[in-house]
Amino acid sequence: MTQHPPTGPGFGPPPPQYAPTPPPYAPQPPYAQAPQPPYVQAPPPQPAAGPDFLAVDKRNAVVVDASGVAFETSGLTVEFRWPEIRGVHYRASPDGKALMVAVVHMDGRFYECVVEARPRTRLQEWFPQLAWVLGHYRPMG
Repeated sequence: MTQHPPTGPGFGPPPPQYAPTPPPYAPQPPYAQAPQPPYVQAPPPQPAAGPDFLAVDKRNAVVVDASGVAFETSGLTVEFRWPEIRGVHYRASPDGKALMVAVVHMDGRFYECVVEARPRTRLQEWFPQLAWVLGHYRPMG
């Protein structure tokens, strides 16, 4: 049988004369629990209402709103949410008859939609509207 050396001061529990006195036991009232409502799945959060931009011709459309940018081309719709958009660029077509809008995706892919402006003066109306809406959702700086 191995003997261990006796414990010296500072090791083990304090001697009984130095131990703190436990507080007297006082029964506590049980916690009341509020009734739990049945689980109802919350609807997905809707983007806050804000300005939007819409340019449409016979075949194509560009929409910019609180959720992001959407292109419709010949009946197919592609939506880009703001968190996945690196940049949005726009300009007039080389002949000045259409609005060209491009979305640069976060991974570098590039998507473009061209909307014909009829009458041609509509193009000059679209530029300030589009600039204002994009500035609202994607301020520079």
